[in-house]
Amino acid sequence: MSARSVIAGVSAVAGICVWLVGTAVPVSAHHAFAAEFDADSPVEFRGTVTKVEWINPHVWIHLDVEKDDGTTENWAFEAGTPNVLFRRGFTRRSLLPGAAVLVDGYQAKDGTNRANGRDITLADGTKLFLGSSGTGAPWELARPGVDTADPPRR
Repeated sequence: MSARSVIAGVSAVAGICVWLVGTAVPVSAHHAFAAEFDADSPVEFRGTVTKVEWINPHVWIHLDVEKDDGTTENWAFEAGTPNVLFRRGFTRRSLLPGAAVLVDGYQAKDGTNRANGRDITLADGTKLFLGSSGTGAPWELARPGVDTADPPRR
């Protein structure tokens, strides 16, 4: 094999590698509940839906929540995938901007106004599971004082 053939072969392989690196598409990593949310920091808010993002891998529900001092802050609740929510009874018309809802879930570990949603209660009293992969999923035990009349554990 001549030096010219070896150089041509190495150049071709190097060119393919550079092309593969240059055309690689970034992949957004999926996270575990415990990596981002705190199961020991439950939150519950009554508010008004401002936006619903029906995107993969998670639906995001944005609420305006009135604070005790009368000011409003926006919270974002992570829900399950659009497919999971559709199977649980949601439709794209279930949560329109302006809808009054009650949402409970678990605060983000970084302290921002984000939470992993567990349940959402609509104005008509319909309660729907938001597809959380974390604490309180329907296959887990009921939470005393929240899902039952038992007092909360301390």
